[in-house]
Amino acid sequence: MTQPHQPTPDDPTPGAPAEAPARGPAPDLFTWEFAADPYPAYAWLREHAPVRWTKLPSGVDAWLVTRYADAKQALADQRLSKNPAHHAETAQAKGKTGIPGERKADLMTHLLNIDPPDHTRLRRLVSKAFTPRRVAEFAGRVQELTDELIDRFAGKGSADLIHEFAFPLPIYAICDLLGVPREDQDDFRDWAGMMIRHGGGPRGGVARSVKKMRGYLADLIHRKRQALPAEPAPGEDLISALIRASDHGEHLTENEAAAMAFILLFAGFETTVNLIGNGTYALLTHPGERRRLELSLAAGETGLLQTGVEELLRYDGPVELATWRYATEPLSIGGQDIAAGDPVLVVLAAADRDPERFADPDLLDLGRRDNQHLGYGHGIHYCVGAPLARLEGQTALATLLTRLPDLALAADPAELRWRGGLIMRGLRTLPVEFTPVGPSRENTYDGRSTM
Repeated sequence: MTQPHQPTPDDPTPGAPAEAPARGPAPDLFTWEFAADPYPAYAWLREHAPVRWTKLPSGVDAWLVTRYADAKQALADQRLSKNPAHHAETAQAKGKTGIPGERKADLMTHLLNIDPPDHTRLRRLVSKAFTPRRVAEFAGRVQELTDELIDRFAGKGSADLIHEFAFPLPIYAICDLLGVPREDQDDFRDWAGMMIRHGGGPRGGVARSVKKMRGYLADLIHRKRQALPAEPAPGEDLISALIRASDHGEHLTENEAAAMAFILLFAGFETTVNLIGNGTYALLTHPGERRRLELSLAAGETGLLQTGVEELLRYDGPVELATWRYATEPLSIGGQDIAAGDPVLVVLAAADRDPERFADPDLLDLGRRDNQHLGYGHGIHYCVGAPLARLEGQTALATLLTRLPDLALAADPAELRWRGGLIMRGLRTLPVEFTPVGPSRENTYDGRSTM
């Protein structure tokens, strides 16, 4: 395979097609200022360098794709492999393009790292276990968890909604769904907390947490396989369903099941943390749209909640860049030649604010109807956990607004900090204040969801 293109200081995008003359210098990417509001920089890239060769904070170079049409093409293009083996860079660079520690923990055989036909087989097996019906039946438990967490801080009159609500809710929910015993779930919370810090913890902490989680899941899967009854019981947990699922007589191996359970945890919890955190922040800073949603919920309606969560996914979604892809052969995206072996990152946050696709893209409109956003991807790698994330997001936001009607931001927005990291976008903290309330649930959102 050819080696990746080497950019020069005077030409950050070698071989790029001619664009309109740039107004002002290229923006700085991946700074703290950029993390707080990346959208002006993405607007510049869409106009002047829509497919741009960029050095990332890790030192790895990659193409950034920022226009909606190009992004949608790239996400569905099977010449862009998910397998890191196709990366033309050194082994050291390859280790910087995935989840820290997943190689050493033998967790590479999950849906984010493989292509057809293996991806097709595993996706089909997982889909048999992780069904929309299973998620819908879980709605009551999600509502219980939501209320339990709010009860813990409702009487204080203040909270950090990230650490006290948005973070624990999806962890406990996915643990319950997978079948992790309650007495072990705090360990998962600790491991997940280390993984979400993106370098803010001790050196090597993420890799150690990945290794611990993988070891635990392997042991749990083995124990569940040994005790699996001949016929599924009502409400059977997801790990047991993964073990039971078969495709033409072929089952998941224990290693595949461990990798699949791990990625459902890893990819599922952080996206939902950020959906709830970013979504709540957007509502608190857009009082007109918030009031619109509150009135709809008070009237017993669900339509605006449904379209509203989709709009929050588009407007400031939890996944800023899609996970890594690697060109298996020379190809073109947006008129830009991509060499075999080059890594490609689709910038979902930029594509979902493309004025060529969305009217008034920088406007938050909870009732937006024409909203084919890319927040959970596109094509064969579309997020398998999207229905669960939508359920959790709808339940969390509706219950917060219903139970804490005077919820307000307790910090200057300029003082809030966003977590560093390449793929995800989320707040470190979200301090809020409200009139203290008791644990009564008479006015709680009833958990109805349209997914």
